[in-house]
Amino acid sequence: SEMCIRDRRGAGMSDVLEFAGVGVVRGGASLLDGIDWSVEEGERWVVLGPNGAGKTTLLQLAAARMHPTRGVASVLSEILGAVDVFELRPRIGLASSALADRVPGSELVRDVVLTASYGVVGRWREHYERLDVSRARRLLRSLGAEHLSERTYGTLSEGERKRVLIARALMTDPELMLLDEPAAGLDLAGREDLVARLGEIARDLEAPALVLVTHHVEEIPPGFTDVLLLRGGRIVAAGPIGMTLTQANLEATFAMPLHLERYDDRWAARSRVPEPGEQGPWTDPTPASSGAAAEPAPGVAAGPASRHVSGPTSADGEVATGADVPSGASAREPQGVPERR
Repeated sequence: SEMCIRDRRGAGMSDVLEFAGVGVVRGGASLLDGIDWSVEEGERWVVLGPNGAGKTTLLQLAAARMHPTRGVASVLSEILGAVDVFELRPRIGLASSALADRVPGSELVRDVVLTASYGVVGRWREHYERLDVSRARRLLRSLGAEHLSERTYGTLSEGERKRVLIARALMTDPELMLLDEPAAGLDLAGREDLVARLGEIARDLEAPALVLVTHHVEEIPPGFTDVLLLRGGRIVAAGPIGMTLTQANLEATFAMPLHLERYDDRWAARSRVPEPGEQGPWTDPTPASSGAAAEPAPGVAAGPASRHVSGPTSADGEVATGADVPSGASAREPQGVPERR
C-alpha cells in the first residue's frame, strides 16, 4: 500500500508490546498499577479514559521514553531497562502534542517528515537519499497533504499539522505506531477528515500495529480492533472493541451515567439521567485524576486485566472470579462490567 509501505517478508506473529505487572510511581504518586497488557502485530488498539487515568504514561512506556517502577515492559521484544532505547526508538512511530511543540515554525513541511529518518526535529546538514524524499512525498500524498510540502510548518492549520505529523510518524517504516490524542483541538470537519484517514491506515494490512489514545469515543476510527479502558492508573476493561466497549464499562471508566451508541464502525456517548435509586460506578468517591491508583469502581472485577481478557463473564452476565472461570475459556472474552438488564 502507498500509505504504509512495510516489508514483512519472513516476519512471523509476535508481541509488539507485552506489559506484565507494570506500575509507575513518580513523586510518590502511583500513575499506573498492575498493568497486564499485550499488543500483537496487526492489532489496532484504542486507549480510552478520563484525564489523569494514566493514558499518556502508558504511551510513554510504549514509546520507550519511560521505564516502569515495577513489573516488566517489553517493547518490540526488547525489555525496557535491558536495551539501548536509542536503538529501539527509531522502530516506533510517535505523533504527539509534545513533538508538535518541538517542530520549528520555519521548517518546511517536507523536511518535518524527512527528518524523522534521522530521529531529529529541525533539518540541518543531514543528507537524504532520493528514496527518502520520494517516500516522504508519498506519505504526504496519502494523507492529503502533498500540496503542503513547500509550506512552513508554522503556517499550517491544526488539522494540517496533525496530518503532517502522522506522515512523519510513518516515515521510518515503524513496527509500532503511537498516536497521542491525534484529534485534539480539531473542529468537527477536521476531526472527521482525520478519523477517516486513520481508518484507512487501520484497514491497511501492511500498516504497523497501532495504539491511539483519546478521551472521546467519537474519535475512534473505523477498523480499530481492541480497546483498553483506564481509570485511576488501573485497567477497567480490555479486549475486542465490539465486546469490551459497552455502556457499563464506559460508565465505570468515566464514573458517570452514560448512554453509548454505535453507528456502523463509529461510536457516540452522552450523559444520561440515572433511574431513581439506580446505583452505579459514578458513586465511586475516588477521583479519576487524583494521581493515585483508584480502587475498582463498583461492579468492576478486581485484579489485573490483560490484553484479551481479565475476568470472563458468566452466562447470567455477572463477572466471574478466578475460581469461576471454566477451563479452556476463550482468551478473547473481555474484562469489564456486566451490562445491566
